[in-house]
Amino acid sequence: MSRMKSTNKASATQGKSAHILVIRLSAMGDVAMVVPVLQTLTATYPELKITMLTRGFFKPMFQDIPNVSVYEADVNGVHQGVLGLSRLAKELRDEDIDAVADLHNVLRSNVLKSVFYLFGIPVEQIDKGRKEKKALTREKDKVFKPLKSTHQRYADVFSALGYPIDLSTHHFPKKKQLSENIKKIVGPEPKKWLGIAPFAQHNSKAYPPDLMAEVLNQLSRNNKIKVLLFGGGKNEKEQLESWEEQFEDTLSVAGKLSFEEELALISNLDAMVSMDSGNGHLAAMFGIPVISIWGVTHPYVGFRPFKQPERNSLLPNLEKYPNIPTSIYGNKYPEGYENAIREIYPEQILGKINEVLF
Repeated sequence: MSRMKSTNKASATQGKSAHILVIRLSAMGDVAMVVPVLQTLTATYPELKITMLTRGFFKPMFQDIPNVSVYEADVNGVHQGVLGLSRLAKELRDEDIDAVADLHNVLRSNVLKSVFYLFGIPVEQIDKGRKEKKALTREKDKVFKPLKSTHQRYADVFSALGYPIDLSTHHFPKKKQLSENIKKIVGPEPKKWLGIAPFAQHNSKAYPPDLMAEVLNQLSRNNKIKVLLFGGGKNEKEQLESWEEQFEDTLSVAGKLSFEEELALISNLDAMVSMDSGNGHLAAMFGIPVISIWGVTHPYVGFRPFKQPERNSLLPNLEKYPNIPTSIYGNKYPEGYENAIREIYPEQILGKINEVLF
């Protein structure tokens, strides 16, 4: 079935076309980090055909990358469970897949891997560096050093398939065109557009609302800046709308735009303030300056937004909180560390915003 078993590595240098399935199902930030890697891959090997297996919601991220199409995984429906995943693998086999780049390496993708092996289709999987991440996040005998970025870990999978890429050659895409709906909602003011995404999956890495209100209050006094608030979910939407009513030149776009429109708006920002979460990676896809705020996690784990300078990552006082990073995703931390992010003061954020925008 496979046409890449023995000639796989040679195909990269000989320029032969091949069809690679790329697997990354979730979460949004992790999927967004695939984008610059695929942009570099397709620019380096323009004859490659790529099928991206992911959730349908994420499809707009990939629509402008040449030779990349999205195959929607319905993991909560027809592709649910072992039988559903086996059905999915058969569907993908019929797409004439030559090889598989598994950028997820979880139970679901491992089930797919087993079926692909039965079909004779080679699979390479991401090395998540679990051992070194454990050493970085443990409390005792912590090995505090920067680890390989997730982007490079993704790139390494393609190298293993015979398609090495150099992420330093990456070129960011152009800004997306704003729809009439976006223009109507955001307005025509000739101001700096500053995106702020103040939420995260875990409270330990979300900036406290009282401190964020201080940031927004100061920004509302700057007539050169318009703040655009990003978020999702009922509670987040209500908080953002409350700030919109409270502060001048502050607009919540939550629930007002499609995901495709949100991406277009993000691509036109002058800067984005984000937690260690998905919106920072969405902005980084377009080369937008990202000011990232970190709580009990740390950029050393490998999730710094793509090509963003280290100086734009704001961290708590590590002398006061020496166990940071306490976990990979911010879901585990010692007692007292839940407030570590409060050590990043509004003045620091405002100073960095001013530095980046002006």
